[in-house]
Amino acid sequence: MSDAMRAAASLYNDPRYFSASEVRIRKNKLRRARIFRRQVFLLFAAIAVLIFTGILFASTIKSHAQSDEFVPSFKYYKTVTVHTDDNMWSIARENYSPDHYDDVKAYITEICSINNISDPDRLSAGENIVIPYYSEEFK
Repeated sequence: MSDAMRAAASLYNDPRYFSASEVRIRKNKLRRARIFRRQVFLLFAAIAVLIFTGILFASTIKSHAQSDEFVPSFKYYKTVTVHTDDNMWSIARENYSPDHYDDVKAYITEICSINNISDPDRLSAGENIVIPYYSEEFK
């Protein structure tokens, strides 16, 4: 491209040499481009909100759902008298429920906290302790 053609092209692209209708057309084109970008952004934002709402709704329904076979169990307390050969482990093993405690040690920890027992190995015969148990029967 020659220098004269390059100069003519630069004059054609110079906004000072546009007619009023060309300026109006260019401004309208820019305005339509902004409107289109805004609409695309709003469309994607609306889709994202719908997806997020759908996921939240589905997870809420799924997390609160219970099967038809679900049977609730209720927590109760009973008093147990410690006999001569009893210790905390034997009492706990008799009444332990694996559905409600991680292990027997967790159950013993709860028994100790209920009865204010600092050392579970020091039980006296004839002592009464309160222990929790679970039942499906509502009393």
